[in-house]
Amino acid sequence: MAQTDEAVAPADGEPPAARRSWRRGTWRRGWILAGLAVLTALLLAFHSSVPNAVGNLGSLLETFLPWLGLAVPVLLVLALLRRSATALVAVVLPAAVWLNLFGGLLTDKSTGKGDFTVLTHNVAAANTDPAGTVRMLNASGAQIVALEELAAGAVGTYRSGLAARYPYHVVEGTVGLWSTYPIADTRVVDIRIGWTRAFRATVTTGQGPVAVYVAHLPSVRVKFDGGFTAEQRDVSAQALGDAIQAEPLKKVLLLGDLNGTMNDRSLAPVTSQMRSAQGAAGDGFGFSWPAGFPMARIDQILSKGGLKPTDSRTLPADGSDHLAVAADYRY
Repeated sequence: MAQTDEAVAPADGEPPAARRSWRRGTWRRGWILAGLAVLTALLLAFHSSVPNAVGNLGSLLETFLPWLGLAVPVLLVLALLRRSATALVAVVLPAAVWLNLFGGLLTDKSTGKGDFTVLTHNVAAANTDPAGTVRMLNASGAQIVALEELAAGAVGTYRSGLAARYPYHVVEGTVGLWSTYPIADTRVVDIRIGWTRAFRATVTTGQGPVAVYVAHLPSVRVKFDGGFTAEQRDVSAQALGDAIQAEPLKKVLLLGDLNGTMNDRSLAPVTSQMRSAQGAAGDGFGFSWPAGFPMARIDQILSKGGLKPTDSRTLPADGSDHLAVAADYRY
């Protein structure tokens, strides 16, 4: 059976009318693919307009927003296979929007060593190798270390294992801070969950004092019957943001597992007043969770008050389901 002019390109010997018909066909095919490309572009550009009223879909989208870019190569291949000029042109839209949003993260923005290094790590209550985590922390080169999800039975391991490198430390509830610099003025921050998972302390670095907040916001869940459940996390984010806004010291660091990304609108009470070390001085997305195949950066190092990040990075996997993240700062 003879092939139609939509199946293959006309040979050079084909009549001009046949060639014109084939060219017109390339614009008439692929409208569904073109529609999907436009939809992807709209989701990227207007993600903040996706409502949270049903299953917190907006926050779910924003948590994994960079991954929406994977639709671009898929749509491109399908457009080529379909031989659709319409779809090919449409794919340019999500590609351009994605690059506008995330292209800056693809370059190395590090400016070298800072005055001190900070690190945060959700060590996981079910850590399979606390001793290995201690070795990793001691070798990290950080002067200030925040740990989250400290199991009661493992606190002693961290205290004894980090004592030589970090003579100053404080543990409040399931979060702790270790430092080579003196720690003072510690107070619990009530993030409205009924137990202690956040506090602030003054760390006097070699360049001056810094208010250091350590926080582990409540977990979020993705449920088939309830969507993306994050209400408690959102309440805690507001409480943490209020505490940071009222902080009397000018230079402030926030270290912790916020269970959300910088794109998540629900963390705006915090992220609107602070900047991310990864966004300002990192190389790549710096995804920190899950450790086996990182898909999102929910472990954050944020600052305000003139502290300048000069480098940001993740550390190799240990016994936790999170990767530790570190950043260098210039005072």
